[in-house]
Amino acid sequence: MTVPSSLDTPSNNSHVNVDLNELENFNRLSSTWWDKEGEFGALHKINPYRVAFIEQFTPLKGQRIVDIGCGGGILSESLAKKEAEVTGIDLAKEVLTVAKLHGLDSGVKVDYQLISAEDYAQQHPEQHDIVTCMEMLEHVPDPQSIIQAAADCVKPGGWVFFSTLNRNYKSYLLAIIAAEHILNLVPKGTHTHEKFITPAEMDAMARPAELYLRDSAGIEFNPLLNQYGLSDNVDVNYLLAYQKGL
Repeated sequence: MTVPSSLDTPSNNSHVNVDLNELENFNRLSSTWWDKEGEFGALHKINPYRVAFIEQFTPLKGQRIVDIGCGGGILSESLAKKEAEVTGIDLAKEVLTVAKLHGLDSGVKVDYQLISAEDYAQQHPEQHDIVTCMEMLEHVPDPQSIIQAAADCVKPGGWVFFSTLNRNYKSYLLAIIAAEHILNLVPKGTHTHEKFITPAEMDAMARPAELYLRDSAGIEFNPLLNQYGLSDNVDVNYLLAYQKGL
């Protein structure tokens, strides 16, 4: 089985907004991406809530979507199953290979590309109805550059959805101490608390890109029941819905 050469090297990758240690870590764990009981099991569990949040604001069928930081394609495939035209972009080569191979097995069509968000935005300005960027901003050196790229990709009036982690003592206890070291919900070393982003910081970065906040939601976890759900509490994991100005 041959993976297309478009996954071999980044396309015109003049932007290097990437933490190489983070990239290496995700590539190292790439083979476990679709194991629902494995190290990325939490992503599989929260994914239906991410999709439900997006569908509150816009239909997905027939929409042109780019999923920035798509990883192994969990969200990308879910959006494509809703009959959207989905492109997934990432800079983790091995993870993208896993995404492509899983798509061949599942029969879900997603266009995966090894390219930075900034370069992709330059090549596809205002060509998308929806942009998603989930659990990615806290892993890059310059999150504002990603936010600007997302805004550049979307059409005026289109939607941009982010999810990330709030920065406070509670998020340190739950997202790092509990999730990584006690409950083993995500691989140890996945997160760095200093890179977490408060909702106020997010909005301060989004407004210069002409992205306007329409709503937010938290993703809560009940460790006793091993259940996730949407709530109004944005203390730890949270989702934001932005609309680009006309």
